[in-house]
Amino acid sequence: MEEGILFEPLPLEKVDFAPSAPDLPKKRGWIGVAIIRLLSLAIIVLALNYSFEGVTSMIVLFILIVPFEKVFPRHRGQKVRRPLYKLDMSYAMASPLLNLIGLIAAVFVGVISLTWVPGLLIRPLVAQIPDVILPFVGFLLFDMMGYWTHRFYHEVPVLWKFHAVHHSTEHLDWASGFRAHPFDGTLIAPAFFFLIAAGFTAELTGVFAIIQILLGLFLHANVRFRLRWIHPILGTPEMHHWHHSKEPEAIWTNYGVIIPLWDQIFGTYNMPRDKRPSIYGVDEYIEPNMVDQLLYPLQDIGKPWNIIRHPFRSIKVGFVFYFRLLKQMKWAMMRPRGMKPPT
Repeated sequence: MEEGILFEPLPLEKVDFAPSAPDLPKKRGWIGVAIIRLLSLAIIVLALNYSFEGVTSMIVLFILIVPFEKVFPRHRGQKVRRPLYKLDMSYAMASPLLNLIGLIAAVFVGVISLTWVPGLLIRPLVAQIPDVILPFVGFLLFDMMGYWTHRFYHEVPVLWKFHAVHHSTEHLDWASGFRAHPFDGTLIAPAFFFLIAAGFTAELTGVFAIIQILLGLFLHANVRFRLRWIHPILGTPEMHHWHHSKEPEAIWTNYGVIIPLWDQIFGTYNMPRDKRPSIYGVDEYIEPNMVDQLLYPLQDIGKPWNIIRHPFRSIKVGFVFYFRLLKQMKWAMMRPRGMKPPT
């Protein structure tokens, strides 16, 4: 990498969809392990000092969902104390601090996403919609924007590195939804900025965002959902478990959270009738601790202080990266239906 360049993305035709993470765990002595644990503990302590909302959410989900996981389990024999459950609980306790960082990033992403531009363009049309049906129109627009943002986070390599942290869990249950990089929370930002620019109220848009977040936590639960007639019209754990599966047929499918309509329209709907997902996780290796996972998407950025040392060069590289990112997003939108990532 050339000195002074913050990052150097590849052009679309040279994008390597293969994982760039190491194949083996990092070799650390006891001192390195101790430092990682202390840093993780420091993040949790700072978060708890800021707010106990994460602990409260964790307790509420445990009370509401775990009984259903025991009575109606999807994967029988999966214990509450399954592998890496402590990691996901750590994310839950640290969530107030991580969410605050994610909120700051979301404002930045919402601005550079330019979704507010088409929002402004349709604002006159939105103003003519009767108040009675305005919330339904807003919901459909919000959910469609959420679908596309989620799709970009899977199919654009640089965005996937942030979202891969969430998908690294190999056991879905009441706690696995907490594992997420704070910058991954920017998934909702483009849809939020789009609706606000289009003239929808912040309160209504905020309700849509809260519904998506809460439903997203429930969809990871280890419960079976037998009401098949609901699958085509409402997001269910069955649909989202397929989204988390790393079986070949499930890759790049089921991006919708609240409704599967957009998956059906754009050819990413996958709900086999004769089987259920059994293998979760990602192909690349991601260290099973919070500190390494938070740093994982940033490992190829380079030296942050180059922004200060070479500000104009960094700005130029930033613009080049941004337009290449837009090009990759366009590719994700226009790719053939049913296409899978190269192996």
